[in-house]
Amino acid sequence: MSSDDPRDEVTTETGASKLAELVATRRAKVAQLRAAGVEPYPVHYRPTHTLAEVRDSYADLDQGTETGDVVTVAGRVVNQRDLGRLRFLVLREDGVDLQLLCPVKALDEASRELIELLDPGDWVGAEGEVLVSKTGELSVKPATLTLLGKGLRPIPSDWFGLTDTEQRFRQRELDLVVNADARHVFEVRAKVLRSLRAEMEDRGFVEVETPMLHPIPGGAAAKPFVTHHNALDTDLYLRIAPELYLKRLIAGGMRRVFEINRSFRNEGMSTRHNPEFTMLESYEAYADYHDVMDLTEGLLQRAATDALGTTELTHQGRSVSLAGPYRRVPMLELVREATGESSLSYEDDVSDLRDLCARHEVHTEDAWGVGKLVLELYEALVEHTLWDPTFVIDYPVEVSPLARRHRSEPHVTERFELIVAGREFGNAFSELTDPDDQRERFEAQARAKAAGDEEAMVVDESYLAAMELGMPPTGGLGIGVDRLVMLLTDVTNIRDVILFPTLRPER
Repeated sequence: MSSDDPRDEVTTETGASKLAELVATRRAKVAQLRAAGVEPYPVHYRPTHTLAEVRDSYADLDQGTETGDVVTVAGRVVNQRDLGRLRFLVLREDGVDLQLLCPVKALDEASRELIELLDPGDWVGAEGEVLVSKTGELSVKPATLTLLGKGLRPIPSDWFGLTDTEQRFRQRELDLVVNADARHVFEVRAKVLRSLRAEMEDRGFVEVETPMLHPIPGGAAAKPFVTHHNALDTDLYLRIAPELYLKRLIAGGMRRVFEINRSFRNEGMSTRHNPEFTMLESYEAYADYHDVMDLTEGLLQRAATDALGTTELTHQGRSVSLAGPYRRVPMLELVREATGESSLSYEDDVSDLRDLCARHEVHTEDAWGVGKLVLELYEALVEHTLWDPTFVIDYPVEVSPLARRHRSEPHVTERFELIVAGREFGNAFSELTDPDDQRERFEAQARAKAAGDEEAMVVDESYLAAMELGMPPTGGLGIGVDRLVMLLTDVTNIRDVILFPTLRPER
C-alpha cells in the first residue's frame, strides 16, 4: 500500500522538493483512478449518518459487539494502518473521528482496488455494519468504499500538528483539520453570535443593515480605507463604524436597533487589532448610559452562559467572573488613585497635567488639553490593571465627540468603556442629541483633521440634518465581538478568533 508520511512537513528547500514529489505521486494515482473508471471528484454522496450521530447512537456497546446495523458515513482520512489482510482508516468529520475496520476480503472488488490508492487527506464514503472491535473501538466495517475527493497535498499529522503560527493563520483549513482547539474557538464564536442576537431580539431590538461604503468616514475616530467608485467618479470609505447611520434610524422613529457589523480601520495590526473586525452596535430611544450598562452586563452574561455554560471563566491563568454586578467608576477617580493626586481636576492648568504626565513618563503633545492628558494617564497607568469587569465612566468631552455632556459635570460626557482583563470590550454613551452641540464638536474635529490628525472626524451634514428633525434621548453601545470571543476562549491573539485574519503578503 502506497501512502504519504504525514510528518513530511514542508519547512526547507528539501521539504519543498519532497512536497513536489508527493504531489506528483498523488497526481499519478488520480490518473490511475480515472483509467480504472473511478471519478476522483464525484458530484454527490448521500450519507445516512454523520460520524457524530454514529458515535452518539452506539456509545454504550460492549467490546466485540456486532450490531447488524448498516450505515453510510463519510469523512476525511486522517490516519491509516496496514496489517496485511486488515486495513484501518480513521475518518474525521466536523472534528469527530470514527474508525473504518476493513478486512480486505470483505470489500467488494472496486473497494479493494481503491483502498490501495488512498492517502491521508482523501475524502471517503463508506457503507457497512456498525460494530465494536476486539480492542473496544467503535467502528464501521465497510463492504464498499467510495472516493469523494482525492487530496493532492499532504495534511499535517495529529502527532506533529501544525506548529507554525503564521501558517495556521494563512491556511486555516489545515489548522481546522488537525487542531481541535482551533475548531473549538470558532464553535464558541458561532454560539456567541447567536447568543448576542437572541438577547437583543428578546429585549425588543430590531436587527438592521447599514452601508459598508460611506461617502464620508464617520462614527469613530479612526483612519479609514479609501476606494474609488468608477461609475460615480467619487471616493468612498470602508465603514469604520455604523454609528451615524444607526442613529439616523432612531431619528426616523425606530425605537431599538442593532447591527452585528464588519468594520474596517486603516491602522496598525497587533494581537488586539485586525483591520477588519466585528462589532455589535445598538441604539435605544429613551435610554441613558446607565441603562446601557445594564444591557451590556446582560449581553456578556448570556453570551458566556450560552457558549460555555458558565459565567465563571479562567483567562490566562486567572479567574474572571462575568456574573456581575460590575464596578462603575469615573475615569478621573482611577487616575487620582494611580497618581496619588487626590485633588486632580479637569479645571487644573494644562501645564500641571503635562508635568504630571512627564513624571509618569507618559507622552504628550502640545495641542492636547486637560481631558486628553487625563485619558493618556488613564491608558498608561490604569487600564491594563483592571482585571475584573469594570465600567470606566465619565470620559472627558475633549475625547468624546459623539457623547452627551454629563448632566451635572461640565467637563465630562456620559460615556463608558467596559474593561475586562485589562482590555476594552465595549464603548457606550448617553448619545448627543443636540444638533448645534454636535455641529460644534464636528467642526472642532474638522479643525483637528486639518491640523494633521488623520483619525479626526469630518462634518457629516446628512447626520446633522437627521438630528435636526429631532432625536429622543438615546443610549448607544458598541461591543467588540472578536475580543469577547478571545476572552471566552482564553486566547490572547485576535488572529486566533478570526478565520482568515489580515496578514502581510507572502514574499
